[in-house]
Amino acid sequence: MVSNNSKVNIYIMGKKYAVPEALTIMDAMEYAGYQLKRGCGCRAGFCGACATVYRIGGDYELKVGLACQTKVEPEMYLAQIPFFPGRKAYYDLEDINPSTATLMTLYPEVFRCLGCNSCTKVCPQDLNVMQYIAYLQRGDFEKAAHESFDCLMCGLCVSRCPVNIVHYNAAILARRLYGKHILPPSPHLRERVQEIEDGKFDKELEELMNAETEKIEDLYNSRDIE
Repeated sequence: MVSNNSKVNIYIMGKKYAVPEALTIMDAMEYAGYQLKRGCGCRAGFCGACATVYRIGGDYELKVGLACQTKVEPEMYLAQIPFFPGRKAYYDLEDINPSTATLMTLYPEVFRCLGCNSCTKVCPQDLNVMQYIAYLQRGDFEKAAHESFDCLMCGLCVSRCPVNIVHYNAAILARRLYGKHILPPSPHLRERVQEIEDGKFDKELEELMNAETEKIEDLYNSRDIE
């Protein structure tokens, strides 16, 4: 049970609320009576949907974080945003190849990196963002793909970049190019696709689609996790 002495004052969209100090921003907003329908996602730091801008009273520096992970602080002023507007290049994987020329055409801002490391410092996944940008500059799409694999695409890196690099979009380009043009085809994937096309799993899928909710929940909770 949280006592009244353990509460802090925060401001949500300009309105003052007293909330338990142990709560995350997301939990505090719900405690204050807000019903979150958007920007709440997985609630566990995996989807990147809850990027939030805030500052602390008396300090004019804007701070950012994921609302599901960041704990409230006294005199915290909150403003949740849907996403950071990052430029997205459009391309057809069949028509491009893994080269620095492709990167220069689609995301030329990558080559303006100042090496300030602000993107790495703000990443909620603790990814070495500046490192995978360096790999991209060298045309090493394989290393860039592996280094950026756990990216949530929350956009917090973009919020701190002084030269407007859209790190997460450049990274997903690297992973797509790696998967399409560099990584050898997987025989296991080819076999599984063929099994699906042959109808091997049709009966199981039909049973699953007609199963009661309780049965589906049991299957989900008892699943094997690698």
